[in-house]
Amino acid sequence: MSNFASDRPCRIGVAGAGLLGRLCAWHLSRLGHAVSVFDPAPGPAPRHDGQGAAGFTAAGMLSPLAELDAAEPDVAGRGWHSIPRWAAIAAELVAGTAGEPPMARRGSLMVAHGPDLGAARRVLARLDQPMPGQPAWAHPRSLSPAELATLEPDLHGSGGPLHAWLLPGEGHLDTVTMLQGLHDTAPSVRWHWGQHVAATQPGALQLADGSHHRFDLVVDVRGTGARPDAPVRGVRGEVVWLHAPGLQLQRPVRLLHPRHRVYIVPRSGQRVLVGASELETEDRSPMSLRTAVELMAAAHSVIPALAEARILRLDTNLRPALPDNRPQVVVNDGLVRLNGLYRHGWLLAPSVVDEALGRLGCPPLPSAGHEPHPPAAVSASRPRPERLVS
Repeated sequence: MSNFASDRPCRIGVAGAGLLGRLCAWHLSRLGHAVSVFDPAPGPAPRHDGQGAAGFTAAGMLSPLAELDAAEPDVAGRGWHSIPRWAAIAAELVAGTAGEPPMARRGSLMVAHGPDLGAARRVLARLDQPMPGQPAWAHPRSLSPAELATLEPDLHGSGGPLHAWLLPGEGHLDTVTMLQGLHDTAPSVRWHWGQHVAATQPGALQLADGSHHRFDLVVDVRGTGARPDAPVRGVRGEVVWLHAPGLQLQRPVRLLHPRHRVYIVPRSGQRVLVGASELETEDRSPMSLRTAVELMAAAHSVIPALAEARILRLDTNLRPALPDNRPQVVVNDGLVRLNGLYRHGWLLAPSVVDEALGRLGCPPLPSAGHEPHPPAAVSASRPRPERLVS
């Protein structure tokens, strides 16, 4: 790029301090560039009013294979690229501290009730098709009821044994801890909170107050705030936060159902996140009774112990999506636009950032450098799914 050189310090302006904005700022500042980030939020802390960064609300599942149920194969390919990047980043965020990395990689699970086995098998048939770049271990592995009980003792159907499949190598992130860590471990970044970016152009940002700020490179990662520069829309997502003392869940769980899918993701502090609603609306109002009941009833049907869980919070937010529901990576002289991560934000973000950096001649994000062996076998002795409606 004529006004950006990766081999010398440059002034970089980032429009947006969500997932992509913090990841770009964190990495580019570590490469020695002078990075300034502008965002309308009042500060870096998470918000739970539907107005903050969508990355805070997300479940943070790193499930490339599972996403093939409702996504194209390149989503899985980007996910397999992203997982070792997140592993390295998570380790660096807690380096030198007593904290544990905000990422676990124990695989993920798909489960189905007996009457839904036919629908589940149709999903699994799609997941088991070979794809370019697919790791040898990335295939569903059927589990017997005894094997499932060994892996996840609390996971069993309220109406009978569950059908279950292990997806090795997948994992999940603590999204709040990761976003806070990306901010806190980038001290050289200049964070401009309460600053709304009205427009971006090569080498310049225009704020809502009419002021212009010039840089060698501008990175536009505003999500739904990028309109009218991008044909982006908001897709409503909703999640339920539960406090479940005593629950031993170690892996993300997806319930395969003929009408919808629900995921259950463990968090630190004896918390569990339940979600999957996907609504084609930009309504940011609180969650509806119908959605809350459907999500929690589905979760309870596979983890009966959740009956005594306490509801901590009902979160809603908008995920940025383009007309084709695929990510956008546009790199021009002095301006990079990244958008449209849709429902796959955490799974896609490192791949999207690395693609843009590669076109700029920048080093990629750090990587764990190797793929772990798949878990040992457990021994005991594309139509989209219908969306929840509100």
